Amino acid sequence: MTAPGLLEQWDDLMRRRRADMRDSLGVYREILAVWEAWSAEDVESLDWTADTCRERWTRGVPLLAGHPAPVAPAAVEEVMGAVMEILAAAADWGPGLQRLAEAWDRGDIGPAALLPGQGRLASIEAERASGLSADALGFLAIAAFRPALQRRLAGSHGHLTPDDWRLGVCPFCGAPPGFVDVVEDGRRRLACHLCGGAWPFAKVQCPFCGADETKDLGRLEAEGRDQAYFVSVCRRCRAYVKELDRRARWDGASAVVEDWGSPHLDVVAGRQGYWRAVPPLLLLLRPV
Repeated sequence: MTAPGLLEQWDDLMRRRRADMRDSLGVYREILAVWEAWSAEDVESLDWTADTCRERWTRGVPLLAGHPAPVAPAAVEEVMGAVMEILAAAADWGPGLQRLAEAWDRGDIGPAALLPGQGRLASIEAERASGLSADALGFLAIAAFRPALQRRLAGSHGHLTPDDWRLGVCPFCGAPPGFVDVVEDGRRRLACHLCGGAWPFAKVQCPFCGADETKDLGRLEAEGRDQAYFVSVCRRCRAYVKELDRRARWDGASAVVEDWGSPHLDVVAGRQGYWRAVPPLLLLLRPV
């Protein structure tokens, strides 16, 4: 889904939200507008064949893992700078973002420091350089890198088949899932906010710890809200992920739009002690 499509979808979703919710979610629209204004001219799609991709997936290795040049610094700096300004105004991250920018300008850290590794977004080096939390840096990575990484991996997304990947991290960039779509016959499709990729996943399994016994898995729903939305929780690792049943809401927006536009579900999960691997900005600004 292109950035212009995401912005249009966001505006459509916000027309169905209360006025006070629309106001509190305005920062997301600012980020989507930055994505829309970005030009893809400086980013080349990885020219990998299906066989090359499949060789890595057979070994359980995401395509960008260990890649010497996942994306050039110049390709993300325009979006990253604009996003940093938005986040500095919305949160109290100004000093940390300034330290991060200075480390970036010195060449102490680059794109790889904010990309997934060892089951997390952003590196310890980025945390030390900025003083920001791993969650804050993870959101920054998504907001700053999504357009470039989606373009970089566009040629590889179509190579994935249902039998190629069974892990709970993105087969393309290695990020944890940010959302789940329930499609067709009830199959689940995990969505990556960092690169825009998606992949099929087991109907009954936690993507974070692998728990697959029904006693460990559950579902939460927000009262008085759309029936097609719910939260899948794991009682073993206490993680959660939001899901949308697209059989009931076939006209739903893209995963990142639906995720950012449904903070009431994060509140429901957070109040019951569950955590998520990719916290949305509003959860970082207003912990429940």
